[in-house]
Amino acid sequence: MEPTTVSAILAPGSLLVLVASLAMAVVAGAPGATQMRALLLRRGRWLAFAIAAIATLGSLYYSEIAHYTPCEMCWFQRGAMYPLAVLTLIAALRGDAKAWRYIVPVAAVGLLFSLYHYQLELFPEQPSMCSTTVPCSVRWVEVYGFVSIAFMAGAAFVSILALQLGMARARRIED
Repeated sequence: MEPTTVSAILAPGSLLVLVASLAMAVVAGAPGATQMRALLLRRGRWLAFAIAAIATLGSLYYSEIAHYTPCEMCWFQRGAMYPLAVLTLIAALRGDAKAWRYIVPVAAVGLLFSLYHYQLELFPEQPSMCSTTVPCSVRWVEVYGFVSIAFMAGAAFVSILALQLGMARARRIED
């Protein structure tokens, strides 16, 4: 599959997942949202795993198949996303209601790297720690004029965080 085709799937997918997970987190606390809370409690951990797994596979596709060389910030984001794929899978398999304790810190650190990386793309003239051979300001992917790999990674981290928040709210209301 061509990189443009993969990007045409992943970019709108990341936006859809971002909006849906934020909406789920907000609605989970609303009075009468029992079906949303039930969905989050039943499937939230598996949704978080799916997001982390797709983000991991997407990053591997871009580097190993499309041959886009990851920059320093990409490696730091991968350093958070790859363990999240494993941690969310373990949480889903175990039905661990307290998984947020180890998922939230990793996703938050990954989000910080994504935000920093994305702003490097937006303002490429600033100095950074990235190498000149593989600068962090290069956008291998740009869909809709703003969705890049760093943006998609950030959307995945925010989505995972939103699902953790939504599940916590749902548990608190249901208990």
